[in-house]
Amino acid sequence: MSEKEIKIVGIAGSLRKGSFNKSALVAAQGLLPEGSSLEIVDISNLPFFNEDVERTGVPDEVVKFKDKLAKADAVLIATPEYNYSISGVLKNALDWASRGDLLPLSKKPLAIMSASMSVLGGSRVQYHLRQVCVSLDALVLNKPEVFIMKAHEKFDEEGNLTDEYTKNSISKLVKELVNLAKICR
Repeated sequence: MSEKEIKIVGIAGSLRKGSFNKSALVAAQGLLPEGSSLEIVDISNLPFFNEDVERTGVPDEVVKFKDKLAKADAVLIATPEYNYSISGVLKNALDWASRGDLLPLSKKPLAIMSASMSVLGGSRVQYHLRQVCVSLDALVLNKPEVFIMKAHEKFDEEGNLTDEYTKNSISKLVKELVNLAKICR
């Protein structure tokens, strides 16, 4: 009897066309263990969170987003660091996910990686994102940690990950995420 596929939803915390974090998620798709898949979800169409809007009816884009999170076995977030913290677009998506009766990140395995042109590789954003995930009740992997420093040197012009060390780090991260998802089933 074969195991059911582990479905991972990937979220990039950057909307930039040439986002290193989206490229890192694309790279992760090719580094997954057998029996798992990764769908990258676009959060660019989520409206700004507003309780007045929520009160009149949750927008369809938000409903679809939360449904994808709910159906996933795990979540992989790749985020840039904006002013030592989380990008507004990522925070907005997480704020929507934290509202209502359906709380799709509660008890959900979640892994974080960050890509930055700095030498710190987004380490400060990961600390802040982990704090937010406490409130979301997500099951965040503590290790391995993936900080893609000097990201502009790790990807080619087409956004392909060229650095073997980073590939190995992402491979280890997604393997542990899949393992945690299997335990949490």
